[in-house]
Amino acid sequence: MQACESLALRLLAQREHSRHELAQKLRREEGCDSESTALLLDKLQELGYLDDLRYAGSFVRSSVARGHGPMKIAYGLRERGVGECVANQALAEAETDWDALAQTQRTKKFGVALPTDFKERARQSRFLAGRGFYTETIKAVFL
Repeated sequence: MQACESLALRLLAQREHSRHELAQKLRREEGCDSESTALLLDKLQELGYLDDLRYAGSFVRSSVARGHGPMKIAYGLRERGVGECVANQALAEAETDWDALAQTQRTKKFGVALPTDFKERARQSRFLAGRGFYTETIKAVFL
């Protein structure tokens, strides 16, 4: 149990983790069973060392900095075990202008000039969709 706790604290000192993510890492270690891991995670949450909302906020900020849209960010949080409610709250608290971010990503990749033909516009739209932007945001970029 002591080894699990020191590993958990070492991992949390390196960067934020979601509860699910930290539990997975601890369960891979020898001597960390499910029951003791759950108790340890509860203790870490009570102490404030482990917080899914804080982790989600950190994840959102780093994803926005990489130019990802809200759909891709929400999917990434779901993959890491963060609940939908917490993910939505973190996205709302980010106060990001998604239209401006999408425009920046399009300009960075394709230049300032808007596409003149349908084929090129579709290609750029697919790029933005792959980055995780909503259809309405993508349409606004081309206006």
